Amino acid sequence: MTQMISSDPVPYVDLAAQHAPLKADILAAVEGVLERGDFILGGAVEAFETRLAALIGVRFAVGCGNGTDALQLSLRALDIGPGDEVITPPNSFVASTSCIRLAGAMPVFVDVDETYNIDPDKIDAAITPRTKAIMPVHLTGRPAHMERILAIAAKHQLAIVEDSAQAILAEFDGKKVGSTGTLGCFSLHPLKTLNACGDGGVVTTNDEKLATRLRILRNLGLQTRDDCAEWSVNSRLDTLQAAILLVKLDHLEAWTDARRANAARYRRLLANVPGLTLPTDSPRERQVYHTFVVQAERREALRAYLSERGIGTSVHYPVPIHLHTAARELGHERGAFPVTERQADRILSLPVHNTLRPDQLDRVAATIREFYEESR
Repeated sequence: MTQMISSDPVPYVDLAAQHAPLKADILAAVEGVLERGDFILGGAVEAFETRLAALIGVRFAVGCGNGTDALQLSLRALDIGPGDEVITPPNSFVASTSCIRLAGAMPVFVDVDETYNIDPDKIDAAITPRTKAIMPVHLTGRPAHMERILAIAAKHQLAIVEDSAQAILAEFDGKKVGSTGTLGCFSLHPLKTLNACGDGGVVTTNDEKLATRLRILRNLGLQTRDDCAEWSVNSRLDTLQAAILLVKLDHLEAWTDARRANAARYRRLLANVPGLTLPTDSPRERQVYHTFVVQAERREALRAYLSERGIGTSVHYPVPIHLHTAARELGHERGAFPVTERQADRILSLPVHNTLRPDQLDRVAATIREFYEESR
């Protein structure tokens, strides 16, 4: 008997569906802030920081305005600036590199491997006397090879700033991302797995001195209301957003499990499709699948085929950072990072969010199979 597959549209994201069952709790949390009137660094911010630190397995979490600020404030807290270098991959969102340049330092790119994460085998060759830190990016929600990166950093006495924007709750060897480096940086953007209803970010660390300085740096450099210790920016996590995030924290594990189940279903349904390469899984890792990224022959044609049938997709990211206009100053030409560039021409993110139904996943997979069968 032929299995019935839904003909409903499959959105790449569906924030309305995510928030519908939480609406009453979110409104109650917002109402609580309105009644207290503690809009700036209020009680919900400290409560969120405490819960998140415990969840990640660190001593401290410091909320800030967004994930980009989390990276910038971390580099500032480490006194990274002009003349310094920070090693990072070129296949991330531009924020990771822009934060390095905005600090006055130079990004030194290292190519990635088949996991989309920085290739540890290539890091040593990129280290110079000016290197101050390594910034691995846990792209797609898959943890970077932290054991090897930690060993390299220890050998050369380098800080590690983990760009964990896409990877909250991801683990490597049982340790959550954001807990093993010097600092961990998370985005709470609406499209992230733990998402505010607006912007938000947080930095995690086990270093009390760094945590104290981060709290000063996020608040205009004020160490007291009447004493500015150093010039800085205004990047405070909003109390309203913190209250909403506290509600969502209760659901984060379930949402993550749903994404992982969706990824497993895709792997079963799309196994052995000619022209399609699926993300792999490793027993040492707990991936959280912020994105489910395949590599596809004839990607643009496939993407158009899916779109015509009401299936949303995205590409994260079609242009590597070293090929952006702003990066011309760094002097890289096409071909400088071949793995990143080859992947950028083939990667396609399929819908994997936690509100998807099994029949919708089945429809995505069946349509992909149909495309390649018609192509043959």
